Amino acid sequence: MLSTKYNRTYHFPFSPGTTSDDRILHDWQTMLEHEIVITEKLDGENNCLKSSGVYARSHAAPTRNPWAKNAWEIWERVKDELGDLEVFGENLYGIHSIEYNNLHDYFHIFAIRDEGTFLSWDEVVFYAKLLDLPTVPVYERGHFTEKELEKLILEGLKAGSQHGGECEGFVCRNVGQFDTEDFKYNVIKYVRANHVKTDEHWTRNWKRAKLWFEFATS
Repeated sequence: MLSTKYNRTYHFPFSPGTTSDDRILHDWQTMLEHEIVITEKLDGENNCLKSSGVYARSHAAPTRNPWAKNAWEIWERVKDELGDLEVFGENLYGIHSIEYNNLHDYFHIFAIRDEGTFLSWDEVVFYAKLLDLPTVPVYERGHFTEKELEKLILEGLKAGSQHGGECEGFVCRNVGQFDTEDFKYNVIKYVRANHVKTDEHWTRNWKRAKLWFEFATS
């Protein structure tokens, strides 16, 4: 079943890691009317698990890339429980720009869509537990002013990734559910300066990311 790929996420105006093809949302302050969850933006591949298979950015056909091997193993385990759900996660199996040194899992859920509606964050957490999969790391949750939000993001960036190593950035989203058409104003990202935007060239000599215990024994 063909579905719409994951929406393009706009940048905050104060996000320094934008490139020429990125989009900036200048009138983002309407998000502050809602409770917000700030999650770490992980440096991996956007994969979608749904009943018909595992998909990367395009939903035209399932992905058969070798760095999605782990996602297919997860799919074999959970496929009968998905129904109409589309489970979006950051797949860290293949190293992109950042090599994390305290990684316990490869696949981290950041959103779930059900027939055109993105589920609330609490529902995402509920289904993640049901599927026995982690979510992306949560940094903060609450109501914030513009200055408070920017300060939190900058402090979190300095602290580094919860998986060890550099932090690529943060994604802020409305904790409530919203329609796909309203995605633009409900999910916004901040990317660090000098971020190396991973392109297709990383795939030529891709390497599997190590889990935490492999660093401990190496």
